[in-house]
Amino acid sequence: MALKAVLFDFNGVIINDEPIHKQLIEQLLVEENLRPIPGEFEEVCLGRSDRVCLAELLKRRGRFVSETYLLQLMQRKAQAYQQELEKIPNLPTYPGLEDLVFQARSQQLKLAVVSGAMRSEIELVLQRLNLTQYFSVLVAGDDITTSKPEPDGYLLAVERLNQLYPELRLQPRECIAIEDTPAGIQAAKTAKIPVVGVANTYPFHMMQRQANWAVDYLNQLDLEWVQQVLSKANSQATVAEC
Repeated sequence: MALKAVLFDFNGVIINDEPIHKQLIEQLLVEENLRPIPGEFEEVCLGRSDRVCLAELLKRRGRFVSETYLLQLMQRKAQAYQQELEKIPNLPTYPGLEDLVFQARSQQLKLAVVSGAMRSEIELVLQRLNLTQYFSVLVAGDDITTSKPEPDGYLLAVERLNQLYPELRLQPRECIAIEDTPAGIQAAKTAKIPVVGVANTYPFHMMQRQANWAVDYLNQLDLEWVQQVLSKANSQATVAEC
């Protein structure tokens, strides 16, 4: 079996927007008459969905909100995110993103986004980057109630790709995930999906320890090489199962 699909994380892999998210989350806390704590965003929110991030931050302050109110907070943040992006003429992406998408397309690989971000945020960014048509499946924070490091988002992406392309008969080990956080890496590996860790958010040595492969930049990722490695590994696994 060979590589058939590339599953991208969003924040920290496609767009360099973590500072914007931190600003907006802290702004929401202030609007709720709560005080941001230095370092807490990095501890609680990096690699996790807005739902889990906000719920945990509120819980730490003795606030337990209803699902309806939590959704309202998420929508408020999504609207503020859109307003912030409107101020930026050229969105901050990572070096090699477009080349990697081109590599995947040239090898006829399916592309998906698996993220805890709101769907409206993902769609807005992909539209601005003229990449919408290349990603056939989006799994967003709206779609699931769990968050990375749980594997649900990745499993749902594989399921949706199979629904869209029944002839693909896609299995998790025929994908790779591209992640920038330990939570994301754990989610993909729990879903039995090999992971490339890119050192956009955490140091290379952390990515190297936790992911199957690690790169400093997206433009260092050679999908043809990954294809060869996975084909060999999956062939060996098939033989071992027989």
